[in-house]
Amino acid sequence: MPKQRIPAAGLPPPSGHFPAGIIAPAGRLVFVSGMLAKDATGALVGPGDITAQTRQVCENIKAAVAAAGGTLEDVCRVDVFITDMRHFEAIHAVRRQYFGDPPPASTMVVVGGFTHPLALIEITAIAVLP
Repeated sequence: MPKQRIPAAGLPPPSGHFPAGIIAPAGRLVFVSGMLAKDATGALVGPGDITAQTRQVCENIKAAVAAAGGTLEDVCRVDVFITDMRHFEAIHAVRRQYFGDPPPASTMVVVGGFTHPLALIEITAIAVLP
């Protein structure tokens, strides 16, 4: 059984690319630590560019889940930490390119900063592998 949207009758529509909730299939859980927009050498990608940083973070999550034997379709939840809520639309535009339907359940919060001073976004993920 693939992941499924939780029917959202009586709930407001989500404001971005995420459902009210996800029903995950039975399987192995993969917990992906918070990913910044760093490339394989550890250099921050796209200082000042939320689109480039979001894309790199998604690529990092994709690589982590692939290393466990899965794909982004297996991701059931993401937690998104950002420094500026004005980036909401740009972040979701990139997420639509990486996460199909149904997208993972999601939370987005504004934080004061990250371990790299020029980072604009960090995402954690939970995947369920068959």
